[in-house]
Amino acid sequence: MAELRGALIGCGFFAINHLHGWRDARGASIVAICDRSEERLKIAGDQFGISARYTGAAEMLAQEKLDFVDIATTAPSHRALCEIAAARGLAVICQKPFAPTLDDAKAIVAACSTARVPLMVHENFRWQSAIQKVKAVLGAGEIGEVFWGRVSFRSAYDVFSGQPYLAEGQRFIVEDLGIHALDIARFLLGDAKSVSAVIKHVNPRIKGEDVATMLLDHGEGVASVVDCSYATALEEELFPQTLLEIDGSKGTLRLGPNYKLTVTSGGKTRKADLAPPLLPWASRPWHNIQESVAHIQQHWVNCLANGKEPQTSGADNIKTFALVEAVYQSAASGQAVLLADVLR
Repeated sequence: MAELRGALIGCGFFAINHLHGWRDARGASIVAICDRSEERLKIAGDQFGISARYTGAAEMLAQEKLDFVDIATTAPSHRALCEIAAARGLAVICQKPFAPTLDDAKAIVAACSTARVPLMVHENFRWQSAIQKVKAVLGAGEIGEVFWGRVSFRSAYDVFSGQPYLAEGQRFIVEDLGIHALDIARFLLGDAKSVSAVIKHVNPRIKGEDVATMLLDHGEGVASVVDCSYATALEEELFPQTLLEIDGSKGTLRLGPNYKLTVTSGGKTRKADLAPPLLPWASRPWHNIQESVAHIQQHWVNCLANGKEPQTSGADNIKTFALVEAVYQSAASGQAVLLADVLR
């Protein structure tokens, strides 16, 4: 099969990781880039040797011969860009959060479905190698039937220096980070039936919440706690590590600090180091997330080549997006929220 030709829309802070991942991907390459900023276009284009540069997405999609488009802009622009791409019959990979509202997200899914083009949301945390290995342990039945879990991300890392817009939104940690942790909970324990949540605004220099604690009911007695904080100063700064605790009928699994896995089952305990590799273009402490970008993009290429639906398809990500909405509704009302009600 000929190498797939892709275009990237958005050349900001995180998009550079996308470009590194695409350069390493087998079976695809980015042949054109688009950004409203001439400066960002020059930086990205010069670094990755991409000469086709545009300040308007519609012009780029009209001029270039493409197979897919990678949309790495902020959420308010996603619906219009996805609909333009779908109208041209282009497969779409879209950065999270998928859209500003659930209705917009549903509209994007509908547009791509009508155009019969593949759609994937760049929900990459589940593609971290440590998370994938935990999934494999659970799938092998080593700790039996899972009945409880915890997904935890607690840090005081200054994420605002690289992404200052994060400090300006009325919604912050649930929408930006919690969405990843909620997706991991879905990935490892299955879809949630309801959620209860408490959120808090600690940092006075930002507008949105920076602490969230969420209780998910996955049905049939399976529950998980998902907790996120950017206001937690620890002795050892663990950013951007996600810690896991999972209990099953035959044992327990813990993914602790610095990617240390502990599995206890049948009266025996085994330990493993799941530290991700440091890719040539990656840098600590971001290397686990940077690796997951490369993994999800290769998954996308493989799915396009083989005609398969990606794991984090638009339809699948609607469920994660609905969890985010349910968390905000629960925090506002003080009541548990049914996911079926949010998805209506």
